[in-house]
Amino acid sequence: MKVYNVAIDGPAGAGKSTVAKMAAERLSFVYVDTGSMYRALALAFMRLGIKPGEMSRIEDALYGIDVTLSYRGGEQMVLLNGEDVTSLLRSQQVGDLASAFAPLAPVRAKLLLLQRELAGRTSVIMDGRDIGTTVLPHADLKIYLTADAKVRAERRYKELLERGSECDKEEILNGILTRDKQDMTREISPLRQAKDAVYLDASHMTVDEVVCFIVNLAKERFWP
Repeated sequence: MKVYNVAIDGPAGAGKSTVAKMAAERLSFVYVDTGSMYRALALAFMRLGIKPGEMSRIEDALYGIDVTLSYRGGEQMVLLNGEDVTSLLRSQQVGDLASAFAPLAPVRAKLLLLQRELAGRTSVIMDGRDIGTTVLPHADLKIYLTADAKVRAERRYKELLERGSECDKEEILNGILTRDKQDMTREISPLRQAKDAVYLDASHMTVDEVVCFIVNLAKERFWP
């Protein structure tokens, strides 16, 4: 059976995880949320009191950290040393830390093998910052999904409010702009559009419109 890989890259808050998960369900592919895997590592470092600049401590800690994906009732769970930490990964603090730790070579190497193994044995939709450029450079379909920073901040603000979290819209926008700069200028695997990726600006599109665009594009390419 042919295995297909779809890579979705883009900046923070562009809706990658949401649309990737929905598109994977419609295509009967496995959704791999690489961002959550990095967030899980960041959570582990946070619990250990390790900061992004403490390379020796990071390298030592990685030996004792295990991040895996599991599925229960069709829902993806992120396990950190066997603990389901899925509900803890969407906080602003963990997200900012993940962006700071993600550029580090030992951190990326820790997760790269698992991600490629998953994509090699089953059809997947994988989203992140460098999927189409580094993790799955030979993906069958690549999408670069983005949106205006203010639009992304507004969406994140509403998402946090719906979860009952106290938040400041201006602080969220500044955080997104900071993360954009970090992701695009980092030395290892910076965020950029792959040469063969389809550019999709979703600033004025609904989630369903974005999902339909990706699903239809995949069907045209995989099963013409």
